[in-house]
Amino acid sequence: MASGWRALRRRILTPSMKEANLSVRGFHVKGPAARTMLETIGETFLTGYAYAAEAREPAEAEERLEELPWQFRGFAYEGAGMGFAIRDGLPFGGRQVSRFLEGRARNHVYMVYVGIGWAMARLPRFRWAKASAAAADPLLRWLALDGYGFHQAYFYTDRYVRRQYQEPNFPWPAGGPARYASRVIDQGIGRAIWFVGGADPDVAADLIDAFDESRRADLYSGAGLAATYAGAADEAELRAFLRRGRNHLPQVAQGSVFAGAARFRAGLVTPHTTMASGLLCGVTPEQASDLADAARAEPFGTSDVPAYELWRRRIASGLAELRTAP
Repeated sequence: MASGWRALRRRILTPSMKEANLSVRGFHVKGPAARTMLETIGETFLTGYAYAAEAREPAEAEERLEELPWQFRGFAYEGAGMGFAIRDGLPFGGRQVSRFLEGRARNHVYMVYVGIGWAMARLPRFRWAKASAAAADPLLRWLALDGYGFHQAYFYTDRYVRRQYQEPNFPWPAGGPARYASRVIDQGIGRAIWFVGGADPDVAADLIDAFDESRRADLYSGAGLAATYAGAADEAELRAFLRRGRNHLPQVAQGSVFAGAARFRAGLVTPHTTMASGLLCGVTPEQASDLADAARAEPFGTSDVPAYELWRRRIASGLAELRTAP
């Protein structure tokens, strides 16, 4: 009976795999290889979500996640983060995400926090406090808004991408600042635009450049992250993306550092990760991880600027110093 209930819970909570199909989403199709890559990423995310929806406890889902193809495994952990956050947000949800992060998911902490944001996009706002309770790190909690932005752009593409909708006075995290929340959401929208554009650098850049100039830096940062972590573009295409984003190269590089660091931390560095990191931010994934860690090591003080933004600025500054070093 218990296993039957878990299977039913999985069917009720998990979106159809068709949701990852580019033609269903109305996204640009650059070619068969890119399409296969982007759709596999979406399907792996949903597989991780389904494992979390069905699992008796996080450790059970973790064992199944570790059996998935390693190059896509980070997306599965992101999906599982969403699934456990959904369960936390429901009545009698418990501490699923917190327990998940006590295991091997701690190596995918960035992805899990992003998954929490996906869950927030699917839950009523009065459930957000429970769903996001595990996002307790005052620095990393902003990653949940990246996930929220990605979800909105991925599923409500016409509104958030083509009509450039921006929600005023965003109510999370408590105490704000709401204006900065919108910036992190834009970083998630930029990450989704890489998928909406089918990993075609010109299509993605055209979509970004249609936004108001004040929003483009954060959008390019998110796209740079996706171009490094998700890939589906070759060296020539990444160079074309750099040319299109030439007015926002520090932000593209910072997003690429986040991606390289996330893959290195999880032991999921691919040849594409190394190539994209070298092109977009000028360092290896290992160096990106060291840079991200060093930028977090010093106290952030009591500045009015959120610690997450200071972290991003320190990374951009550190990259600039590396480029000018003898």
